[in-house]
Amino acid sequence: MYYKGVYHLFYQFNPYGAVWGNISWAHSISYDLVDWVHLEPAINPSQPFDINGCWSGSTTFLPGEKPAILYTGEDLKNRQVQNLAVPKNVSDPLLREWVKSPHNPLLTPIDDIDPQNFRDPTTAWQGPDRVWRVIVGSKINGRGMAILYRSKDFVEWTRSKNPLHSSTKTGMWECPDFYPVSINNKNGEKKFSKHVLKASFNSQDHYILGNYTPRTDKFEVDTDFLDEGFDFRYDNGKFYASKTFYDSAKKRQILWGWVTESDSESDDIEKGWSGLQSIPRNILLSGTGRQLVLWPIKEIEKLRTNNVSFHDKELKGGSLFEVSGITASQADVEISFDLPNLDEAESIDPSWVDPQLLCSQKGASVRGTVGPFGLLVLASKDLTEQTAVFFRIFRRHDNYVVLMCSDQSRSSLREGLDKPIYGAFVSMDHLDRKISLRSLIDHSIIESFGGDGRTCITARVYPKLAIHREGHLYVFNNGTSSVRTSSLNAWSMKRAQIFPMQKRRKQQINYK
Repeated sequence: MYYKGVYHLFYQFNPYGAVWGNISWAHSISYDLVDWVHLEPAINPSQPFDINGCWSGSTTFLPGEKPAILYTGEDLKNRQVQNLAVPKNVSDPLLREWVKSPHNPLLTPIDDIDPQNFRDPTTAWQGPDRVWRVIVGSKINGRGMAILYRSKDFVEWTRSKNPLHSSTKTGMWECPDFYPVSINNKNGEKKFSKHVLKASFNSQDHYILGNYTPRTDKFEVDTDFLDEGFDFRYDNGKFYASKTFYDSAKKRQILWGWVTESDSESDDIEKGWSGLQSIPRNILLSGTGRQLVLWPIKEIEKLRTNNVSFHDKELKGGSLFEVSGITASQADVEISFDLPNLDEAESIDPSWVDPQLLCSQKGASVRGTVGPFGLLVLASKDLTEQTAVFFRIFRRHDNYVVLMCSDQSRSSLREGLDKPIYGAFVSMDHLDRKISLRSLIDHSIIESFGGDGRTCITARVYPKLAIHREGHLYVFNNGTSSVRTSSLNAWSMKRAQIFPMQKRRKQQINYK
């Protein structure tokens, strides 16, 4: 959240180790969403209503811009209950101390609610009647759902007769999120709005769009979760349990995602840490209003240095060239491809609807007509280690299908790693014979954005050879048709500054 000029990030954290347990709310602050200062945890297990863990939740601003946290606690009976915490001193912009409400728990799993499937309250919102609404993730009688509650005072909550939405196709809805998005016109005015409902299940973050009526709390969806051809996801790679917040300073909706490890628990213990947050992403509604578009926040560009660029370079079939002059193990790369005559594209079987399976069958080494073409990231000089992020174009009836893949099968010579191949279709409003790819590379993570952010894939890789200055970046085309890179810009990326609180205080004194 953004409060008194400071960005606050709260996240699930074990203060005593890099494995699950002792779950608390860690707390870090920033003035630009790039450089961060770690504070002491905001909430720790301490009371009967959260003694077995302070789990996920959300912040809400109450009247007078007073922040409040709703979070899930696991109580003495191992039930999941919803609790409230507020700042001890609202005049402190760092919000270093939080006080748990004497009314806790506010919401308990009664009636048909499974006490093991009742968690992760969202940011609350007020309707035109000034009554607060909040949803909590659950699963009842095999239906994943967002249970809706209402309150006049943010303490006494009443369950709505009907959930905000539910589905028979999904399991438990973890970390639900609900918020409006808009298409803005050239004057910055809201031209067209939708509401987003996100739910985390099956190790993925799925979302649907719809029209929400605040007076009746009716949410009419455009398409439902897992509908064939409309299985929308924030990210088709390793990205889960995400949360958005509204940045009132810059009037934008920002998304954070939890990115887990792909190595072992013993590796985590040796490293001393496990899991990280994605680069913060802006969330916008596409021009058609049919899907979301995600893009790294502008502030990340302050880390760019050592730019390399070129334009209008032809990539003949089977060609490969290195992008040199940058630190490839920590880089930001933007590339745009001009596509050839697509009449030559391979036909796709209409039954091939699983893009991940398609990427597995037609990887970067399998030659097609138009593609595969893209980037080899965190590659060793001899290419024995490489992560391929690429496109392949197919023809289906009178239309074209763009497949985007992130292939980690050759990412490391280390044994015992999860090396998946991720895939997704890029939904293009119109294929204008151009397609773009942006990849943010940071040693063990690659966040890729295809088609101007219509499709995102995050990967975790742990190269053994392609580390630090031994990492290389290549552009390749393994199709038989030539493609042209209309533009490429690549930058080395400086390190973000991460400080424990005491170090930042010392630095401020030194600067003075």
